[in-house]
Amino acid sequence: MTVQLPPTGVMQKAQLWNILLVSAANSSIWVRVELRVTDAQTNQPVLTGVSRSIRLSKGAKQLQVADVSPVSYEYLSHTSDRNANGLLMAGRYTACYSVFLIAGDASSLIAEDCLPFAVEPVSPPLLNNPADQSVVEGNLPQFTWIPPAPVTIFSDLNYDFTVVEVRKGQSAAEAMQANIPVYHTTHLKDQFLNYPASAMGLDTAKSYAWTVVAKNNTQFAAQTDIWTFRIKGVPDNEIKISPEAYVQLKRELDGSAVVCSGALRLGYSNDAGDTDVSYEIISLDAVRNVVKTTTISLEPGMNNINVDLNKVNLTTGQSYLFRLKNSRREYWQIKFVYK
Repeated sequence: MTVQLPPTGVMQKAQLWNILLVSAANSSIWVRVELRVTDAQTNQPVLTGVSRSIRLSKGAKQLQVADVSPVSYEYLSHTSDRNANGLLMAGRYTACYSVFLIAGDASSLIAEDCLPFAVEPVSPPLLNNPADQSVVEGNLPQFTWIPPAPVTIFSDLNYDFTVVEVRKGQSAAEAMQANIPVYHTTHLKDQFLNYPASAMGLDTAKSYAWTVVAKNNTQFAAQTDIWTFRIKGVPDNEIKISPEAYVQLKRELDGSAVVCSGALRLGYSNDAGDTDVSYEIISLDAVRNVVKTTTISLEPGMNNINVDLNKVNLTTGQSYLFRLKNSRREYWQIKFVYK
C-alpha cells in the first residue's frame, strides 16, 4: 500500500482515499480499507472511515474516492466538516490506513501505514494597516489585517497579536523572536485591534514591529509577515499670551507651552503658607541643563510672580521648564518657549 497525500495545503476528504494497492496474489482478492485520522498535537481522534469491499486483481490498482465509496464515516470531533466532499479543518494530523483481507465473514490485517499531513490556508492572513515602515499619528494606533483564505477550513478562526520593540541593529524578525512583547493578546475574533490605553505606552523615539498569527482553535494555522512602524506623536501646542497676562502654574504637565519674551508672568496659589520657595529654569533640549536657580518670597494666598528673562541666558526658540518647589515637596510648573 502506498498512500498519496499532499504533505500540506487545503484538502478535501476525498483526497484521503488516493491510495495505490499492489497485490501479489495469483487470483482476485477482496479487501477493505479503514482510515483513522488523529490530531497530531493532542493525539485525539478526529474521524474514521471504512471503505466498501474492493476487488483486487494481481498487480497494481490506483484507488480514488469513487473506488471506495460509499464510505462509512464516524466523526469523533465536533469541529469536523460532515459533508462527504467537504474540506478538512486547518490543523496538523496523522492519517493511519489499514487494509483487511476479506474471506467470507472473517477479515485479517494484511497492510497498514501512517503518515502526517497538514491542512493550511492557500493564503495566510495579510497585514493591512499601518503600512510597513510607516509613521503613525498619535500613540494609540489601530491595526487591521485580512483573514486567511479559504475561511471555510476554520471551525474556530482566531488570532494572536504581538507588538515588540525593534532595538538598534535588529531586523524586524530578530526583534519578534528575541524581545519581550510590548503588547500581546490572544484569541481575537475580529480582524482589527485598537491599541489599548492601558497597555505600555509607545515611544516616539523607538521603532516597533508587529505580526498576527491565525489559529484554528488552539492550533497554529498561518502567520503574517512582520511589519514595522514608528509613532509620530502629538506636537506641543504653543499658547501665545498677552505680555500683561499671568499664567497659572500646574501640578501636572500637559503638552502645552506658553510663548513669552522679556518677562515670564506666573500665578501661584500659596496654599502651603510658605514665606519663601525655590524655583529653577531647566532647558528642554537633550542636555537638560538647569539655567537658573533662585529663591523668591511669597505672601499667603494667590501670588503673581514676575521672572525677568532678560537676566537669564536663554536661547531664542528654545523650550524651557519653569519649576517651583514648595515646603510640601510639591512641584508646580509650566513649559515656555523663549522668543
